Amino acid sequence: MKPAEGQPRKVIPITPVGAESSQTEVISLYEAQKKIYPRSISGVFARWRWAMVFLTQLVFYGLPWLEWGQRQMVLFDLGARRFYIFGLVLYPQDFIYLTGLLIISALSLFLFTAVAGRLWCGFSCPQTVYTEMFMWIEHKVEGDRSARMRLDNGPWTFEKIWKKSVKQAIWIAVAFWTGFTFVGYFVPIRELGGELLALQGGWQIFWVIFYGLATYGNAGFLREQVCKYMCPYARFQSAMFDRDTLVVSYDPERGEPRGPRNKTVDHKAAGLGDCIDCTLCVQVCPTGIDIRNGLQYECIGCGLCVDACNTVMDKMKYPRGLIRFSTQNGVKNHWTQSQMLKRVLRPRVLFYSAVLVVLCIGMLASLVVRTPLKVDIVRDRAALSRIVAGGKLENIYRLQIMNATEGAQRYTISAHGMEGLEVASETAIDIGPAESRWVVVRLQIPYGSASPGSHTVYFDIQAQGDKAQVAEKSVFLVPR
Repeated sequence: MKPAEGQPRKVIPITPVGAESSQTEVISLYEAQKKIYPRSISGVFARWRWAMVFLTQLVFYGLPWLEWGQRQMVLFDLGARRFYIFGLVLYPQDFIYLTGLLIISALSLFLFTAVAGRLWCGFSCPQTVYTEMFMWIEHKVEGDRSARMRLDNGPWTFEKIWKKSVKQAIWIAVAFWTGFTFVGYFVPIRELGGELLALQGGWQIFWVIFYGLATYGNAGFLREQVCKYMCPYARFQSAMFDRDTLVVSYDPERGEPRGPRNKTVDHKAAGLGDCIDCTLCVQVCPTGIDIRNGLQYECIGCGLCVDACNTVMDKMKYPRGLIRFSTQNGVKNHWTQSQMLKRVLRPRVLFYSAVLVVLCIGMLASLVVRTPLKVDIVRDRAALSRIVAGGKLENIYRLQIMNATEGAQRYTISAHGMEGLEVASETAIDIGPAESRWVVVRLQIPYGSASPGSHTVYFDIQAQGDKAQVAEKSVFLVPR
């Protein structure tokens, strides 16, 4: 067997029994990857895919440029350790909300997969969206599927050079604008633009280039290889599928035996199924699979083969649905759409839905009752306890007070928990909007009013003119 040019080879010596000499045989370790040239198709699912491209990219590219008051509407400011999401200001102490959001996202993915397969992969995954955008650019510059194949297989001419150059230039522009936008969620995007134009901000430039190159490589070259070999979701999705999951399905009872024929021929009398073996379903597939071979892990559930097959069925005046979204039980038992939908509310779907609803309600309720004030207490280790003028015993603390609102606030500090406990330092502090400040607080009690040891005390921080109030526990040390 002769391997393709440039293909890795392994030479294994073979020694016949009783022979002293050896001969070699070339064995290929893997098949050379063939480039996929997806064919353009129009139809219901193709329009839905483009609708999701416009929706997701309108949000992604547009959101960093919107303002909320005097700041960026959505900004994850890692340097200042604050996340701004519309009217919310979140601190590292609010990490629980990110955890909740990730859990909700994972459960949503499980739920959608159990109900209708890889809808996320086929319509909303960034890899799918950007691959679709890059292939559209390729189609507009180089032509349709057959023109692209002729161009790639032909010699390097002036036409081929300028078309390839224009395509690559547009790809690079889109990729680096995507990287710039992504970094703009972590650095104020208007400041980021100014820094890049002035060639300032080393790490910002690095990450813009990094994410730009990642987009360029994944969407322009790797494409379906990411879905087939790099994405772990394609590997464990089978654990979330069952025979009542809606997936792209080919009806072999109706389609087989397949074969070409003329429109005027009675294919039933000729012993043929409805499939005319035109291979359009394979040509439009972005991962290059043949759905007629059954359910495969490479299928991303985009439905383009359904559009292609329905187009052919219309031309042949056959009923639609030879390839359709159906369940394995539905195809086997010839169920109607309503019969299949009745199987949607099965135990695993109800479980996912119930947990998802509880988590969403809990997270929303937590955000509604969330106190826009954070307080951390650190004891001053340099002076744990001391006797001061006036016969007072004093402990010193450092309080970090974080204003999680969009306006300046004035906070009052008080304490309780021991007899005669009083705040001997400043009891009012002003903090600007979305700022934090460290404050030294001195607590005193009359000497001899408490037994030696550790005593629990509480700091009360109250926003003046606001209901925001936080009580934090600490300890007051009385020496022996």
